[in-house]
Amino acid sequence: MKKILTREEWRRRKQRNRTISFSIVILLALAIIMMALLIAYSAVKHDSLSDNGVIRDLKDDLLGNNREGITAIGERLSNSVEIQSDYLTPNEYSRPQTPLKDINAIVVHYTANPGTSAANNRSYFEGLSEKHTTYASSHYIIGLEGEVIQCIPLNEISFASNDRNEDTISIECCIEDETGSFNEATYASLVSLTAALCIKFNLGEEDIIRHYDITGKLCPLYYVNHEDEWYQFRKEVMEEAENIKRTSP
Repeated sequence: MKKILTREEWRRRKQRNRTISFSIVILLALAIIMMALLIAYSAVKHDSLSDNGVIRDLKDDLLGNNREGITAIGERLSNSVEIQSDYLTPNEYSRPQTPLKDINAIVVHYTANPGTSAANNRSYFEGLSEKHTTYASSHYIIGLEGEVIQCIPLNEISFASNDRNEDTISIECCIEDETGSFNEATYASLVSLTAALCIKFNLGEEDIIRHYDITGKLCPLYYVNHEDEWYQFRKEVMEEAENIKRTSP
């Protein structure tokens, strides 16, 4: 025989059913929100590993879907300068082939030998494999005509930034005189290259640093002596990065 509920028992059962129904609705809503967040995170993560239109015409050299697989950013910068890929011969003194642990900053240097070209400085790094006089190299060298030579793949360390070698990309810039200032062509390529690297590795203005900021060495000399122009340079890099993103297909 079916039990006849009292008014109080009926009220409690009705309240319990409402609570259960409400809980189910909340759980479903949370599940939908979590799914949407996972989808959004996956999309953002994918975008951060794509080229974001940094190189206008040519391919990226990708070996995988993470930073360890990125060896280059492409073959042409936004100022139309082609990157010459001329990797150093693997050796203990300038290209040990030690993997980068991460990429957390871009370090700007100057060559400190006025009048020399990017090719001259690359030859110096290459010669260390035989001379064994010091440990030195850089991922990129920018010459007096704005030419850019890549000496080290972006998934390997260079010997340029002391204890930050393991998590930074280094750029050496050629200079015309003892002031250490960069001429117009060198500067233009430095802005374009740094912007491309910032986009590729999702770096911000504060992640563009000088050798001086790591060790106190007067490098790059001009930007140690003229900090206002250093900050202006970083600002222009960020503006160029935004321009690249906006105008790339």
